[in-house]
Amino acid sequence: MTSPDTSSSRPAPGDTAPHRGHRPDLLADCGSCFGLCCVALPFARSQDFARDKSAGNPCQNLRDDFRCGIHERLRDEGYPGCTVFDCFGAGQKVSQVTFGGVSWRERPQSARAMSEVFPVMRQLHELLWYLNEVLGLRRARPVHRDARRALDDIERLTRACPEELAAADVPAIRAEVNTLLLKAGELERAQVTGRKKNHRGADLVGARLAGADLRGANLRGALLVAADLTGADLRVADMIGADLRDARLAGADLTGSVFLTQAQLNAARGDRTTKLPPTLRRPAHWEA
Repeated sequence: MTSPDTSSSRPAPGDTAPHRGHRPDLLADCGSCFGLCCVALPFARSQDFARDKSAGNPCQNLRDDFRCGIHERLRDEGYPGCTVFDCFGAGQKVSQVTFGGVSWRERPQSARAMSEVFPVMRQLHELLWYLNEVLGLRRARPVHRDARRALDDIERLTRACPEELAAADVPAIRAEVNTLLLKAGELERAQVTGRKKNHRGADLVGARLAGADLRGANLRGALLVAADLTGADLRVADMIGADLRDARLAGADLTGSVFLTQAQLNAARGDRTTKLPPTLRRPAHWEA
């Protein structure tokens, strides 16, 4: 349940804050959701999850009110993967819009359809998140018109009926949007002069990059699992899809990084000295 190439007022496990003017509806609102991430998605017993769970079956920790019974102890109970996941607001959209506020407990026959639609909606909302960020990047103005058109088209699709959503060709939509995101990232990174590192899709698992100058670098889809980025300069780096699980970010500077998400930060290991974009939240477990 990690991000891919990636009480009613209770925050989502992977708390997010608005990034470059992101809309509230693209932030998870667990109080308006029917616990869909705890039902629709599968997980396997591993260092991220204490038990196996198949898609469509409720997690044993899901309470009758659709809240997590061990929310405050997820990491201690062996579910750190839950604290990383972010639905980008897809949960409440499916619950309140697609299915009109009627839960799968109230209408059991809708459970399967909800489980099929939620992963699709989650991907569409992730694309809306990125496109909305593009519209907030001044240097990406040359692609703003196309980004707005793509955003409007996807927004219309997110309000379609369950059958149309389930049949959506998400890979094709993602490929089209990715072209815009790539161009936007290049335009934004152009503010950094001189030669910039290109680590797109690179295998940097466990890499020793402490203190590295990665200003304006292309880190799209890079595997940075357990990499040592202590004190690294990641300002204005394109971080879309970068795998930061257990990456060491103590003292790193991520100011102005492009397409960085809260889920990526939640998966990493930083501290009080890690410099973040002003609208992203320092994960609680970093303090611990």
